[in-house]
Amino acid sequence: MTDFEKYKKERERWEAERQTKSKDRPGKFMTTSSVPIDHLYGPENVQDIDFFKDVGYPGEYPYTRGIHYNMYRGRLWTMRQFAGFGTAHDTNQRFKYLLENGQTGLSVAFDLPTLMGRDSDDPLSHGEVGVCGVAIDSLADMEVLFDGIPLDKVSTSMTINSPAAILLAFYICVGEKQGVPQEKLMGTLQNDILKEYIAQKEFIFPPEPSMKLVVDTVEYCTRHVPKWNTISISGYHIREAGSTAVQELAFTLADGFAYVDSCIEAGLDVDEFAPRFSFFFNSHLDFFEEIAKFRAARKIWARHMRERYGAKNERSWKLRFHTQTAGCSLTGQQPENNIVRTAFEALAAVLGGTQSLHTNSLDETWALPTEKAAKIALRTQQIIAHEIGVINTPDPLAGSYFVERLTKDMEQAAEEYFQKINDFGGVIPAIKQGFFQREIAKAARQYQDEIERKERIIVGVNAYREPDEKLEIPILRIDDKVEKAQVARVKALKEKRDNTKVRQTLDRLREAAAANENVMPYLIDCAHAYCTIGEMINTLKEVYGTWTEEPVF
Repeated sequence: MTDFEKYKKERERWEAERQTKSKDRPGKFMTTSSVPIDHLYGPENVQDIDFFKDVGYPGEYPYTRGIHYNMYRGRLWTMRQFAGFGTAHDTNQRFKYLLENGQTGLSVAFDLPTLMGRDSDDPLSHGEVGVCGVAIDSLADMEVLFDGIPLDKVSTSMTINSPAAILLAFYICVGEKQGVPQEKLMGTLQNDILKEYIAQKEFIFPPEPSMKLVVDTVEYCTRHVPKWNTISISGYHIREAGSTAVQELAFTLADGFAYVDSCIEAGLDVDEFAPRFSFFFNSHLDFFEEIAKFRAARKIWARHMRERYGAKNERSWKLRFHTQTAGCSLTGQQPENNIVRTAFEALAAVLGGTQSLHTNSLDETWALPTEKAAKIALRTQQIIAHEIGVINTPDPLAGSYFVERLTKDMEQAAEEYFQKINDFGGVIPAIKQGFFQREIAKAARQYQDEIERKERIIVGVNAYREPDEKLEIPILRIDDKVEKAQVARVKALKEKRDNTKVRQTLDRLREAAAANENVMPYLIDCAHAYCTIGEMINTLKEVYGTWTEEPVF
């Protein structure tokens, strides 16, 4: 009798004993994504998993166990806090506070007008200036935002998509004014326009010219800003919109492959640009499911980059990713509980091998975080790094029957989604036909139904509620004076700058866009001339037009 045959016999005996001697609690046992979980996992669950093909060693293909040989034994992940509110001066002070308290990288949150490419004095910006992030209208604001922060030493992540090329132009110009050449700038531009159509909806132009802008930034940075991560392909917002973990994994990687295809079509060699692509994932509440998702993502990306795209550079195979804990998992009820939720989500990200991590603050369901809440969130990462021992060995959950089965199943489910997307003709045709939007909507509805039926317990929401609960935490409130001051600032800028030069640079931008040239050099010229973000976006609208999404029912 082989060892496996002996195991099967003993497993049958154990199952019979379990049936007679124990009984499960009522209810469903499932992941956050509603995937049923078996009672017990054992050798039979990993029979189809080959160690060398599917698991391997840290730092080696297929990178399931991490992209570095020694992972956090060599270097901790970058600790970032997403920060931005009010004016550039306000946020500059918060940046310095976070750096003084041990943060090792900056992550910029922009307000809604900036995200939509509108100036603060645009009538459509009223009531939103500086509210959900920092207001950036021109290079003048960017200069204040990074005043006293050495851009040759600090890595900056910017969460911006439709106007991403413009914010990159501002950043390059700030570097020049600090005496930091482009080739020394370090950071990441989210620049993931596809997920805007899929989930977040902060798009401006139609998909095709939007993709052209993304490729322009990739091409420009490949030539001139070699340390810059040109796209942070983002599953975070897909998950926040209500997707399952598998949908987040599959849709994010499908977007990544679409960017690779577009850059190759533009004449770039895959090994020129792919090493500077990074990813941005959500870490939700299901501890093991999230760890499996991160492990599967690395494996899928490595295989496709090597076998499908023929990448020769190992750096092209390595999926590097930033993680943010799940904002949608936080509750307005009993907000102190959010500290615990965030800690577990952060731990899953670390055990999943993230390169960079942002931890949400306890108060973010109510407002932007206060300084104290932001510090608690940062301290959460530092405790994980220094006090609980999880950094001592790479991928410590490797070999777990449960984790390896989840990893393999998520990989296979993602491949099934890739085939469905291909059947539509690719990501953009699938967007136009509402495929992603319908899939996410169905998943979100199922999740909410499970909460309402109490098949899924959310502490403080549908169970363990406190009668007459009152909010007792401080809230950061943005004063109306912020908008008035920012509007006055941008109006003053428009009066005192050289408006002849502004018109000339905008005209050249329009001509370059119409001629299908790479617009990055022209955007940099516009930034130097102190053209505003709204002026540049409106100029591009004249060439590219705008996009209205077909409703999905």
